[in-house]
Amino acid sequence: MTYEDLLIYAQNKGLKIKERKLKFNLKGLYKNNKILINSDINTDTERKCILIEEIGHHETSYGNIIDYNNLNSKKQELRARRWANEKIITLNDLICAYNYGVKNKYELSEFLAVTEDFLDDTINNYKKKYGIYCKLNSYLIYFEPNLGILKLMT
Repeated sequence: MTYEDLLIYAQNKGLKIKERKLKFNLKGLYKNNKILINSDINTDTERKCILIEEIGHHETSYGNIIDYNNLNSKKQELRARRWANEKIITLNDLICAYNYGVKNKYELSEFLAVTEDFLDDTINNYKKKYGIYCKLNSYLIYFEPNLGILKLMT
């Protein structure tokens, strides 16, 4: 899914998206069906990662969660991030990249059109969700010690 695809997805959800300079080093902000993306971000890849997380807030959060010292705010932030991770990078996407011949984290982030930080967050999310590995169809996907995929003989 490209940044442009996400814009259409968000608009179909009734969200309004604007790009403008944001204060306090914020990259994105969601409030009342409006998403602001910091206009200082210069790649569509990073914009895409920020936009999907802000859509995640629309899908999973409520109220003001800007105070990260508040436990409820932290939980909602993590919920939105997990939603975004799983929306953009599915386990099948990881298998597809393996079958395509992707060999390292840089190639994988390029193949999936996400930032390396977003990829790391996603892998950590899956590790928390599934543990060290998970089985999907005829594949084992390892999350520790590094991401690895093994095709099982059937």
